[in-house]
Amino acid sequence: MTLLLQISDPHFGTERPGVVEALLQLAAREQPELVVLSGDITQRARRSQFTAARAFIDRLGAIPALVIPGNHDIPLFNLFARVLHPYANHRRVFGADLEPVFESRELLVIGLNTTRRARHTDGEVSAEQIERAARRLERATPLQLRVVVTHHPVASVAAEDTRNLLHGREPAIQRWAQAGVDLIVGGHIHLPYVLPLAGRMDIARPVWAVQAGTAVSTRIRGQMSNSVNLIRYDAGDPNGRKAVVARYDYDENGNAFVPVLEHELELAGPDEVLSPVAARAAGTP
Repeated sequence: MTLLLQISDPHFGTERPGVVEALLQLAAREQPELVVLSGDITQRARRSQFTAARAFIDRLGAIPALVIPGNHDIPLFNLFARVLHPYANHRRVFGADLEPVFESRELLVIGLNTTRRARHTDGEVSAEQIERAARRLERATPLQLRVVVTHHPVASVAAEDTRNLLHGREPAIQRWAQAGVDLIVGGHIHLPYVLPLAGRMDIARPVWAVQAGTAVSTRIRGQMSNSVNLIRYDAGDPNGRKAVVARYDYDENGNAFVPVLEHELELAGPDEVLSPVAARAAGTP
């Protein structure tokens, strides 16, 4: 069993200290193999806010973290910095790579930077990014859960959120599905949900959009609580590959993150996820 903790939109600079502590306690208790921070790490891309985010990551201890930027992680009011070095503070604390990749025996997680300095809030994925991610997906093994992380959502449940959808999402979903993606995870709109994409996009294999709410910020949406996702994956189940997305909300009374909803996801079988590259390596016609 492999466990991935998805944290999105913490907006350090607006964080709730008690919720931060509760999230650290959840991570310590569950001990995920990987923590994914799917963008909007800070509120205004300030050095002090990135420093606070780095301190949070450091308190996770030995748990590795994959971090991508969101639109709030590039300067808004400092136009000089936005144009010339929009990711300077992000790179200072999280390293030069804005599109990190994590790989283990049962996980392949590909981060993509969907922010653009010319866009205020909208996100975009380019043809080059789509193909680069697809080529990496095609080199995955049949055992691996294949995950692409984008800050901006690829599907919505509310009509008002269609304006927030990722530009370039349709060719991206089609190509990544062909390459074997299982989950496309993101944030941005502070609304947690899980949606099947196969029926919406007329693609041949199960692909899921997994969205997280805001993890620790005061900038909650409506009556939603702070929330995160724990994604459990079992490649060795005799009935096939299994994934469960468990949403954990912050409980004000208990000062803890508690499970509130689970989605059991159908995934493609091992034969279906054996990519052309892997099939040739295995000697499969």
